[in-house]
Amino acid sequence: MTRIALGIEYDGSRYCGWQRQSHSPSVQETLEKALSGIADHPVTVTCAGRTDTGVHAVCQVVHFDLRGQRPERAWLLGGNTRLPDDVSIVWAREVADDFHARFSAEARSYRYVILNRPTPRAVLAKRVTWIYHPLDAEPMAEAARYLLGEHDFTSFRAAGCQANSPVKTIESIAVRRSGDFIYLDVRASGFLHHMVRNIVGTLIAIGQGERPVDWVPELLAQRDRRCAGITAPPHGLYFTGVRYPARFGVEAVGPAVVYG
Repeated sequence: MTRIALGIEYDGSRYCGWQRQSHSPSVQETLEKALSGIADHPVTVTCAGRTDTGVHAVCQVVHFDLRGQRPERAWLLGGNTRLPDDVSIVWAREVADDFHARFSAEARSYRYVILNRPTPRAVLAKRVTWIYHPLDAEPMAEAARYLLGEHDFTSFRAAGCQANSPVKTIESIAVRRSGDFIYLDVRASGFLHHMVRNIVGTLIAIGQGERPVDWVPELLAQRDRRCAGITAPPHGLYFTGVRYPARFGVEAVGPAVVYG
């Protein structure tokens, strides 16, 4: 068996999320069908980080095992020919047998994109989150810095989250405005279910002046999801990269600018 790693982009607007589902189309099912046609045998892919319904990716990483050999260009050319326009294979390479897209990851990155202006943009309807109330990005950025480091993120954890522990380490987090767009970029050792979207919902309340900056450390201490902000919509969220140990030779960083 040969282990292959792929870098994947997708627009999650019409999918029920990454994971295969019996009732709706998924990114996983779509990709596996295309790859199985090239491999000439059923292929099961494992991703670096599963995404929810409507969430996008600009640098998802997957791996699968191949019986036999295929040139790397076969996955790029043949794979993309078999895929719909909203899923794309960006790169492909053979990796070590002990490489695992999920369990070898040291950190993952996400970007959340908010369009903040009085009117929406039709072409970005499912690719950004539109907030028409004015947002002040400076207190949002100040509040976000309280999340740096290791914390119990129970207050930002979905009720149905199946993670063994709510303790995660955020390595970097930043909020900035560029014109009508506000970006939140975050990198962590791991994420809880809806963690980024719950953080964004909390920061939106702060950006609107409804809550003070020091609300965030209070929420961390309370460890109660009911006390924090709303869960922000999924379509502003992008999986933007994953870091692996250098020995695997897999560099997975998305583009510097993601407008949706």
